Amino acid sequence: MPPSTTTYTRYETRRRDPDPRRAALLVIDVQGHFASLAAPIMPAIASTVSLCRAAGMPVVYTRHVDPVPRRRPLGEWWPGDRIDAGTPAAELLPGTGRAEGDLVVEKATYSAFAGTGLEEALRRAGAEEVVVAGVMTNLCCETTARDAFVRGFRVFFSADATATATRDLHEATLANMAYGFAYIVDCDRLEAALGKAAR
Repeated sequence: MPPSTTTYTRYETRRRDPDPRRAALLVIDVQGHFASLAAPIMPAIASTVSLCRAAGMPVVYTRHVDPVPRRRPLGEWWPGDRIDAGTPAAELLPGTGRAEGDLVVEKATYSAFAGTGLEEALRRAGAEEVVVAGVMTNLCCETTARDAFVRGFRVFFSADATATATRDLHEATLANMAYGFAYIVDCDRLEAALGKAAR
């Protein structure tokens, strides 16, 4: 569901600009399985990627692939909803702005950090902050953002380049993120902040 009327200002409890010299963009699970959810936010995803890349930030993509056999409890929660390697459901969607050399992390649960080496890759790149975009707002995006926070990264969470099944779920995540985990941003906010950093 598109967050078309959601703005970061509704949830802004703290204000800070990302530092492009120390930040990376995480684009979460914009892949075939979630194409219908991602479709309305693809322009915002592309804009977010373009802004962050122009500011010199590393861009990291994740894609969810279920192992065989599937792990519990994820398999219990979504018993008929597999994403198999080598299928269109597991492939990143066109239009995400992916460039040659961008890191693609394959994950098997909600957090992009769990068992993937993502934290180590970000540390090697000098990242101390992450900007989170993608799908689903309240599952993989939120879990990754929370995990980033407890691992010591400063987190920025996109209001308009994330989406999920319902507006209530989307906005509940934004409220929770703003309360204790992340600075809420959108494309306009990123453009202003990253442009200011470049001056």
